[in-house]
Amino acid sequence: MKEEYKKWFSPTLSKEIEMLVFGHAGYPVILFPTTLGRYYECKDFHLIDSVKWYLEQGLVQIYCPDSITDLSWYNKSIHPAERVKNHMWYDAFIMEEIVNSICHQNGISKVAVAGPSFGGYQAANFAFRHPDRVSHLFSMSGSFNIKSFMDGYYDDNVYFNNPVDFLPDSNHPDLWNMKIILGVGEWDICLASNQEMSEILNRKNIPHWYDLRKWAKHDWPIWRDMFPHYLSTL
Repeated sequence: MKEEYKKWFSPTLSKEIEMLVFGHAGYPVILFPTTLGRYYECKDFHLIDSVKWYLEQGLVQIYCPDSITDLSWYNKSIHPAERVKNHMWYDAFIMEEIVNSICHQNGISKVAVAGPSFGGYQAANFAFRHPDRVSHLFSMSGSFNIKSFMDGYYDDNVYFNNPVDFLPDSNHPDLWNMKIILGVGEWDICLASNQEMSEILNRKNIPHWYDLRKWAKHDWPIWRDMFPHYLSTL
């Protein structure tokens, strides 16, 4: 299984960024880490090992970019308006420096996005903001409401990065073409959030798979079960 380490100075973020890329060929999947997780987290917790067969067969390539949640949502030392602005720079970084590069190199227009826990939010928010660039969304125990990070503050930037708010008003046609999976455990702390998101999608008649796993909680073992199953749908 090919593994490549990348490090570069991001002109979008004005800081050095790191990323691991797994696999030698195949459909591109951007995999976001959990809360305050780094680019190596999904490797360290064996989420990459769980899909090793797909990587060795050249069916997928998985890109694990670093996160900057310590500078955005979880940075309590700055005003909430600055937290969401920093996340918007991250959204632009993912688009301009990763997605656009992948699509240019492969002659394609869309990628898949995935993530466990807060990575599920990152994947869903990016997918729903940019449905013309995302073909598949695999959220594993994600949560889709970031108001709790805003200390009561709310503006248009918060709205457009809070899927439970902006998705009901979005009518982008590619939303109905996206392959969406919301995976969650029966005992998951994000169960209610996934039920709410599934209801939003149902009200809009957007096809999706609400995958409720029995006897499962919010932790890596269930995500290691989910991820290979979800990649099989590519």
